[in-house]
Amino acid sequence: MEAALGLMRRMPPRHSETTLSALLSLLPGHSSDLLSQVDLPLQVSSDVVSGQKFILCEYNRDADSYRSPWSNKYHPPLEDAPYPSSKLRQLEIEANDIFTVYCDQYYEGGISSVYMWEDDNEGFVACFLVKKDGSKTGQGRRGYLEEGTWDAIHVIEVGPDEEVTRYCLTSTVMLSLTTDDVSSGTFSLSGSIRRQMNMNLPVADGHLSNMGKMIEELEGKLRNSLDQVYFGKTREMVCTLRPSNEVVHMSLPSS
Repeated sequence: MEAALGLMRRMPPRHSETTLSALLSLLPGHSSDLLSQVDLPLQVSSDVVSGQKFILCEYNRDADSYRSPWSNKYHPPLEDAPYPSSKLRQLEIEANDIFTVYCDQYYEGGISSVYMWEDDNEGFVACFLVKKDGSKTGQGRRGYLEEGTWDAIHVIEVGPDEEVTRYCLTSTVMLSLTTDDVSSGTFSLSGSIRRQMNMNLPVADGHLSNMGKMIEELEGKLRNSLDQVYFGKTREMVCTLRPSNEVVHMSLPSS
C-alpha cells in the first residue's frame, strides 16, 4: 500500500487515472484505501436545473450520482441520497457564492464548487474545489498554452462549535501544462503537491472567514513552492544544458 501511494505521488496527473486503475486491479484488497487517499484530476458536469457547471469528486458522490452545490440535486437522480442539514446547507450556499468571487479574482475565471457535510465529531467537513482550464480552447486569455489545467482541492475539518475551534486544512494542487510554440517548441510539465495546516481560531469571526483565510494563505504557499520547485528547477536545467549564445561567446578564449 505504501509503495502504491508512493507510485501515485510520482506519476504525472494526466496519467493518474490509468495508474490508479492498474493499481486497483493489482491490489483489490486496498481499493477503499486507494480511492480515499488518491486525488485525481477534477471533472466537470452541468446542473440541468440551474444550468451552472459544477465539479465532480468523491466528496459529492453517492453511488454513480453527483450532487450539485447550486440546486442541491443529484445527477442523475438518486433515491435516499445523503444531504447536509438545513443549517449546513445555508452555509454551503454562502460559501459557493463567496468562492466564485475568489476564483474570479485569483484565477481570472475557472470553475469552483464547495461541498459540506457533517462528521462524527459534532463538527463538519468542507471541501473547496477549483478547476482552471488555461488552454487555448479553454479559459486561457493569453494563448500561450496548448493544454493547461490547474486543479485545487482544499478539505477542511472543522471541530465542534466552541469559542475557539480547531481547523485542519489539507490542500492538494495538481498542475499540468503543454506548450507547442514555434519559439519554444513542444514542452510538457506536470506534477502535484500537498500540504496541511492546523489552526485554532475564534468562531466569533465566522467559519467562512476563518476557512477563507487559511485557504488563501496555504494556496499562496503552494503557488510559491510550485514556482520554485517546478519552474525554477526546470529553468535552471534548461539554462545549464542550453546556455544562450551570449554566454557561450563570453566563455570562449580570445584569439
